[in-house]
Amino acid sequence: PGRWDIRQAEEWADALRAHTSPAGHRHAVFPAAVEAWAEFGALHITASAPGRQIAPVAIRIDPLHGLHLARTLGDLGRALETEVAPLGVEGDEQAVLAIDTEGRVFSIDHTGDWFLGQDIDEALTTLVTGAQPARLSSPPQSGP
Repeated sequence: PGRWDIRQAEEWADALRAHTSPAGHRHAVFPAAVEAWAEFGALHITASAPGRQIAPVAIRIDPLHGLHLARTLGDLGRALETEVAPLGVEGDEQAVLAIDTEGRVFSIDHTGDWFLGQDIDEALTTLVTGAQPARLSSPPQSGP
């Protein structure tokens, strides 16, 4: 929102590119993620009103909260047929926020994967207003 800290975004990009999980998984870094980090990075947003359908959550935009989730984010990216990068967290790390190459934003928590919005503005609105996000569904499994 009127900010642009490309230096911080590039530092995060370098840290994510340098990280390899013990099993060899790496993070994807792409323009939509770097642009979101530059504009919204280090923001901590809390809701000031009750939610519409669910309780609103606090949001922290810092992709390093997803540093050790390269495999999880890679799995989501494969399921969506795109690349996914960490964006931040909800609450006290109850869920990780992720962004894809088109700028769509997702949440991953212990109950599943959620679509938050077509872009970061829509996703932040969903989270802060307590709108019910859409659960990502699994593709139908073929028979044995």
